[in-house]
Amino acid sequence: MPICENCHNKWSWKQTIKKTFPLDPRMTCPYCGETQYQIQKSKTKGGFLIGTVFFLLLLIQNFFDISVAGSLSLLPVMLIIIFLLYPFLVELNSREEGIFN
Repeated sequence: MPICENCHNKWSWKQTIKKTFPLDPRMTCPYCGETQYQIQKSKTKGGFLIGTVFFLLLLIQNFFDISVAGSLSLLPVMLIIIFLLYPFLVELNSREEGIFN
């Protein structure tokens, strides 16, 4: 779970989900009110998680000879797994980082 760089309080899973999914990259700490940003390393981990889960979906489809419709029925399960795991990968910083920082 993310920890505020300013007040060092650990965010809950629910707080992280609420702050992560809006399109605004700024996240306000629920404890001190300071603006926080997700670090690039954290965003990369999230992308890797999504890619890994979908790669597993393709492997399951191939190994168990599941039809495309069958694999699409597994898609909601995979999305729930991503939704549950993603907050554990979020790391915060008090300043916004670019891709090359």
